[in-house]
Amino acid sequence: MKIVGDSELFQQPYDNDDNYVSRTGVKKESEDAQALGMRLIALSKTQLDKMGLDEFLYDAILKTKLIKQKTEAYRRHMQYIGKLMRGFEHEPIEAALDKVLNKNNNEAAQIQIFEKMRERLLANGDDEVQVLLDLHPQLDRQKMRQLIRQTNKELAKGTESKSSKELFKYLRAEIKD
Repeated sequence: MKIVGDSELFQQPYDNDDNYVSRTGVKKESEDAQALGMRLIALSKTQLDKMGLDEFLYDAILKTKLIKQKTEAYRRHMQYIGKLMRGFEHEPIEAALDKVLNKNNNEAAQIQIFEKMRERLLANGDDEVQVLLDLHPQLDRQKMRQLIRQTNKELAKGTESKSSKELFKYLRAEIKD
């Protein structure tokens, strides 16, 4: 004898399907894709170039920058980008996005390293030049010593030091770690 409230009677087609995604789940995935698209739109063209995106997605993101925000066309275009994003794996795009956004932090840290290196060179002179040459043999001793001398002369006069900027640029261009 079967009871009216038997669980077999109330079974749904998705109860035994492990790959089933509910409508709410689909909407959540779409919103996540659109949010990732919004993060991509906030990037500059050079940052987008470094990410290596698909050409359709790349073109759609660049076209978004031409549309006025807070318009219906912008909203529809954002939905289109969300639709394009659903066709791609999000993990590689997010990894590339994090790498591009973190590069600015790394760049700021490198600038500080080179500024400290320049300050040590100006303070310690030839001793610091030798230490730096031991670490980076590709540097030109004569050029560095000349820039250090010119910088010290300019600083002694109290004028703005062009040579200091040149020394910084030289160190940054030659030392690539």
